[in-house]
Amino acid sequence: MSLEPNDVPPEPAMPAAPLLRERDGRVLVLTLNRPRQLNALTGELHSQLREAVQAAAHDPDIGAVVLTGAGHAFCSGGDLADRKHDTTPLTLEQKADEMRHRGETARLLHEMPKPTVAMINGVAAGAGLALALACDLRIASQTAVLTTAYAKVALSGDLGVSFFLTHLVGSAKAAELLFLSEKLDAQQAHGIGLVNRVLEAATLREFTLQLARQLAQGPAVAFRYMKRNLACAQTSPLEAVLESEAYGMARCGRTQDVKEAASAFKDKRAAVFKGC
Repeated sequence: MSLEPNDVPPEPAMPAAPLLRERDGRVLVLTLNRPRQLNALTGELHSQLREAVQAAAHDPDIGAVVLTGAGHAFCSGGDLADRKHDTTPLTLEQKADEMRHRGETARLLHEMPKPTVAMINGVAAGAGLALALACDLRIASQTAVLTTAYAKVALSGDLGVSFFLTHLVGSAKAAELLFLSEKLDAQQAHGIGLVNRVLEAATLREFTLQLARQLAQGPAVAFRYMKRNLACAQTSPLEAVLESEAYGMARCGRTQDVKEAASAFKDKRAAVFKGC
């Protein structure tokens, strides 16, 4: 007995990739792609995101990175269901090593020598908030909601959330946000310095990509040393910051971009930077 063409069972649908990678010129857009789960982070998604961010940090053809979420959420944090399904017993040391490994994503977003932008299109909670805070800039939709959420699930925080909150809003406000886990709307988050801009949902993507394109075409060497100086300023005394700035200025002064900037100023035109 043979099957008619219409009787052939369809091929099973391939599961959607948990992380989408999209190039827009020199901009890399990374989209957390689990919209039905509000882009909650699984072990697989953590691994793919870390690898993508690490590759972007070393790719000379990428000038800026945008991180966002599919659907109506940025990222709701760690997937508790995924944690329940993980029955592999781990020692305390092994679990701590796993968390450190995941924390590398936040470190790379914060320290990579090129601008990173979080496009917060909805809820950003727990580890999702930490990822957004690790980026250099945060552009939020008016529908965005930000919350630490850790206290509600009896966890203390990961992915550098304690560091980023303390440096962005101060230790007292950071403690309040962590202990109380209150929800902030986009305007409240903007008011305390957690986000840089708040936009209507309809214009969020185009504005953010235009901003990222501008950064990606900017003076890459200068951006590298700006980020180094800012990182130094978060943990070091003034003397160390001055030393970092001195070296950065000396290095930038040797670039073709600084010559192009001077020429453009003289000619009254926009500078065209080459990143060298």
